[in-house]
Amino acid sequence: MSVQKKARTHSAGLYVGADKHRWWKEAVVYQIYPASFLDTNGDGWGDVPGITQKLDYLKDLGVDVIWVSPIYKSPQADMGYDIADYEDIDPSYGTLADVDNLIKEVKKRDMKLVMDLVVNHTSDQHAWFLDSRSSKKSSKRDWYIWKPAKYDADGNRQPPNNWAMILGEANPAWTWDEGSEEYYLSLFTPEQPDLNWENPEVREAVHNVLRFWLDRGASGFRMDVINLISKVQEFPDADVVVPGHKYQPGDKYFANGPRLHEWLKDINRQVLSKYDTITVGEMPFVRDEDEIIRVVGAESEELNMIFAFDLVDIDNVPGDFKFTLHPWDAHDLKRIISRLQRLMLERDGWNSLFVENHDQPRSVSRYTDDSDQWREIGAKLLCMMQTTLAGTIYIYQGEEIGMRNVPPSWGPEEYKDIESINFFKKNAEMYPDDADKRAYARKVMQRKARDNARTPVQWDSTSHAGFTSAKSKPWMRVNDDYTDVNVAAQTSGAKAFTSVHAFWKRGLAYRKQNKDLYVYGDFELFNPDEDPKGAEIMAYRRWSKDRDVLVVLNFSGKEVEWNLVDGMKVKRWVAGNYGEEALEEKAKNASVSLKPWEGLIGELE
Repeated sequence: MSVQKKARTHSAGLYVGADKHRWWKEAVVYQIYPASFLDTNGDGWGDVPGITQKLDYLKDLGVDVIWVSPIYKSPQADMGYDIADYEDIDPSYGTLADVDNLIKEVKKRDMKLVMDLVVNHTSDQHAWFLDSRSSKKSSKRDWYIWKPAKYDADGNRQPPNNWAMILGEANPAWTWDEGSEEYYLSLFTPEQPDLNWENPEVREAVHNVLRFWLDRGASGFRMDVINLISKVQEFPDADVVVPGHKYQPGDKYFANGPRLHEWLKDINRQVLSKYDTITVGEMPFVRDEDEIIRVVGAESEELNMIFAFDLVDIDNVPGDFKFTLHPWDAHDLKRIISRLQRLMLERDGWNSLFVENHDQPRSVSRYTDDSDQWREIGAKLLCMMQTTLAGTIYIYQGEEIGMRNVPPSWGPEEYKDIESINFFKKNAEMYPDDADKRAYARKVMQRKARDNARTPVQWDSTSHAGFTSAKSKPWMRVNDDYTDVNVAAQTSGAKAFTSVHAFWKRGLAYRKQNKDLYVYGDFELFNPDEDPKGAEIMAYRRWSKDRDVLVVLNFSGKEVEWNLVDGMKVKRWVAGNYGEEALEEKAKNASVSLKPWEGLIGELE
């Protein structure tokens, strides 16, 4: 079948018509990790006024929605994802009045605010949990998941099952409470007890949290690990899939549980349907396509979209824990991208597009080459991929300037995240005399730790990258490369036209100008696995009723000659990450030569 015939066949059935257009599909969402965004009061910790101060910068970039990671009152055991009060702001970030002002200023710029909703668990300092643990007779005892101990043959106390803690993989997912002599489920850390969603009072309390923020002016929610709220109530032992570990991944029993869809529909019916919202659910451990569509299908009445983890799990050893290193190439990338693009087009769902967030390492370090020679080219390549796929774009702070991972020279003491601390500590306990194991642990942390995304935003080349005052000490060390990689350097002088920032700004504007093509158009992957260039090149076609383009991305550090599909004719190459002059050298037909990490967009006849 010729390329032209394919175009007629697909566009007749799968092009997304105007009746399916929604503002949240076309929006550009920018995630702010507030502790590291901008400090305005000199305490070394980012704050809400810092977000307000940069709204014009974000608007100019092309951002429509800002998603702010948790700013609620919290002991900060897990950087605010341990919430002690859903209806108050932590003093380190400011006040409710500061948030009200932020909402006012956001709306003044025709932008929207998304709050981070964390309701699988609370802080152990939340009033609900303090009440729950005070006595087995407490009226809120059943608001959390409590179980009696088990005992082994020697009479030693053991947790109720063998589930491993998510942020401390070698530790149990249960915490012993000495006062009431029972275990409570704490999938993430002991400071984050899981709520018992089986209790209808818990569900109603969560609904009230949503109403509180929507009535205050928020426009939606990013829902943290929302698919973990329903657990298999028998709480069985997990299968042993990681040899040598006492505690095992239990996601088979705590992810996408039996009542998840019932409760998501209830949230939608009782609360979300009464407002004009954007919702995205973080849903780790989910690969089943039917399960995904049950959440995001146009008729599902649950959520607008989810964060699928396929792409950010690409370098994990399958079935193993996160802190592992697994080789991958463009074959894996294509399989993941094509599967999710086709799934949503064919089954009337919607994608989120992201390669970074506060839980992931920097994308330019993960998917390309972050060396001084290739960092800018690699960052632009990732921009091209995201801005030419169907779905709602999520940019993470600093991604728009190509911020990268911390350098390998940093010692473990520089890592602040509880997951990193737990991992390195447990590794040292397990291998006290093995220098190679400790060296490997450092290597894995530098590649994959969440800390990589949490270094302060690099605004300029002054002390502390302009994140905080010169006399202050930032809560986390600023990346060493800030004098060269910063916003000011990329938005002034000649760099204002050629930088990573400028490339993102143009890419987002071009996408919005051509939303029928890039947001709502159809998708077809070229370059199948049997192609000898398949390990390096990802190529795909996007088309609408009036436009037809080819996107070719070289995910390798070498030059590659790629043969165009039979019958395909490139009218002209319209964009690339090596600059306009490089486009003029490209052949229009038969084959095209791509430089290391080069990306091209061509208009097809």
